Amino acid sequence: MNEPRTIPPRPRDRLYAAVTLVLAVLLLPAAYVRHPGRARETACRWALGMRFPAEDLTGLTAGAMAAFTAARTEALWRHGQLIGLTSGYRDPLVQLRMFEEEVRRSGSPASARMLVLPPAESNHVKGIALDVRPHEGARWLEEHGACHDLYRIYDNEWWHFEYRPGNGGTPPRRRPHPGVGQASENGDQR
Repeated sequence: MNEPRTIPPRPRDRLYAAVTLVLAVLLLPAAYVRHPGRARETACRWALGMRFPAEDLTGLTAGAMAAFTAARTEALWRHGQLIGLTSGYRDPLVQLRMFEEEVRRSGSPASARMLVLPPAESNHVKGIALDVRPHEGARWLEEHGACHDLYRIYDNEWWHFEYRPGNGGTPPRRRPHPGVGQASENGDQR
């Protein structure tokens, strides 16, 4: 249900990935001078910042930020794959507004909860949820994210991943949508 496309990436997406990787390679010497022990990560961050200029990683927990940074660095350098962030941390008022808009659009709180949770239940508000793009990046993260404690949580949201340390690489139980099975022992919430 709502899986990432199985068709190959569009030529434009391949071009963006190739240009971003070339840019990261070109930035590597400057990144080495700036942060010798973290040059690849730094060059990746700079290149991805140019590719996804509207990204905002502020508000993520330190663990979620480190895991996401490590995952997207590996994706770019080892596989030439881009992973961008469309939404990470959300202020509780922003989350409330999103929930209320979805209630109005869908007609009820129960139907709204299939896509958006109220602030008290949202892991975006806690700074551990990440909505990523493009589809190919989400597919990469679904395949390799466990190495970084990042897991896809919902069947109906191919883009939604959460930082869940301490699972030993075992994915948390995936749920059909955000409104199902609130507050399990692992804190499975959107």
